[in-house]
Amino acid sequence: MSAPIENGPRTYEIRTYGCQMNVHDSERLSGLLEDAGYVRAGDGADPDVVVFNTCAVRENADNRLYGNLGRLRPVKAERPGMRIAVGGCLAQKDRDAIVRRAPWVDVVFGTHNLGALPALLERSRVRDEAQVEIEESLVTFPSTLPTRRESPYAAWVSVSVGCNNTCTFCIVPSLRGKERDRRPGEILAEVEALVAEGVCEITLLGQNVNAYGSGFGALGDAPEDVRAMTGGGQSAFAGLLRACGRIEGLERVRFTSPHPKDFTDDVIAAMAETPNVTPSLHMPLQSGSDAVLRAMRRSYRQERYLGIIGKVRAAIPDAAITTDIIVGFPGETDADFEETLHVVREARFASAFTFQYSKRPGTPAATMDGQVPKAVVQERYERLVALQEEISWAENRKLLGRTLELLVAEGEGRKDGETQRLSGRAADNRLVHFRAPDEPVRPGDMVTTEITYAAPHHLVADAPATVRRTRAGDAWEARQGAGGGGVALGMPTIGRPAPVAAAGCSVRP
Repeated sequence: MSAPIENGPRTYEIRTYGCQMNVHDSERLSGLLEDAGYVRAGDGADPDVVVFNTCAVRENADNRLYGNLGRLRPVKAERPGMRIAVGGCLAQKDRDAIVRRAPWVDVVFGTHNLGALPALLERSRVRDEAQVEIEESLVTFPSTLPTRRESPYAAWVSVSVGCNNTCTFCIVPSLRGKERDRRPGEILAEVEALVAEGVCEITLLGQNVNAYGSGFGALGDAPEDVRAMTGGGQSAFAGLLRACGRIEGLERVRFTSPHPKDFTDDVIAAMAETPNVTPSLHMPLQSGSDAVLRAMRRSYRQERYLGIIGKVRAAIPDAAITTDIIVGFPGETDADFEETLHVVREARFASAFTFQYSKRPGTPAATMDGQVPKAVVQERYERLVALQEEISWAENRKLLGRTLELLVAEGEGRKDGETQRLSGRAADNRLVHFRAPDEPVRPGDMVTTEITYAAPHHLVADAPATVRRTRAGDAWEARQGAGGGGVALGMPTIGRPAPVAAAGCSVRP
């Protein structure tokens, strides 16, 4: 029998599902709990509070959540005072239904009121009853909340929340709300603060990141810093990329996820002309068929999409382009699917996140005619994966003999201990496992080495490596001495998000 909760600091564990937006939200939830006096539970320890930060994009999201809640029910029964909280997109969607299906849950909160979690936990303890609080619109822009970053050399920086698109397969806009942009001055101040603390890589994050600026309305009525960002007629997002390029000490700038309909030539120019903007681009395709794109309510077509890819490759020849693809959308014919394969062959993606379409209640696609049989979807999916594997491997083999600079990463290589290698990310975001150099190297340092082997999903560099020690590595080393880092109030501190599904118009689990 598990022991009851003892006196002393209460411990917590956060279990995160879904996109980068959820990962970043979980950093904020950690910061809120630690600011309220909780401490993170150690490996293998029974936490006093378990928080599920959920995703509602995939069909099995509900089953996954309730299965995990069911496994916690006997644990909670044996631990008086334990609390279970459910937040995120599924909580925003299901609301009171969560407590009805799992009455041992203590707190349910939504995507718009992350900051309420500590108060709701305390209220559930005092009243000894479940607390359900769902807001219909954003209460506080999340970047103002305390945040516990997960690693000290790279960080998410939110530029917007919400989405104004109406894709028929996607439930995100109804759960995250309409797009709301941050002022550019606030974004750049956060980036500068992160760099001052040792961060060398940032990822600009938004549900539809390159639509940034549309939330400010007509340019003549926009705040002064927005007008300054759009000088010369460039878009606000292109201006933001160029402004990030002027921040001393910031070595890499990434962004995710853009939408093809908002991807303008000036953004491509800003990427090509700003040295610290990395040669990597995640551009969701979803389908190569114009008919399916129309049914999805995606406002671009195959020609427009391939045109963007062509312009990016012309301006940035070494760019690694990745994508999302849905197989088996309602009404998809064999001819439609062949159009998707055609785009994959033409675009030569470095990798693709591929998904079999699944119904999401509340989306228009869930009730469309022409639902494709599972066996047909599976066969198409396997063909798509096989084609993309072949292309990914061929594209990676082109890098054999190339010398790349890698940002040393923490926890990227599952077999590093067995192979005596370390792992890092190239500027184009490819994962590279490299031979450990003779001199000490820390996560956050930079290593230059030659690629000696290529696989579909990673590269290997067994050549001698040179190490460039960085302030980011110093920050990682300092965090180890400080017991794992702390929490900043009002603005995130530092960290490296683990590679997970992209935010935006993605359907990733």
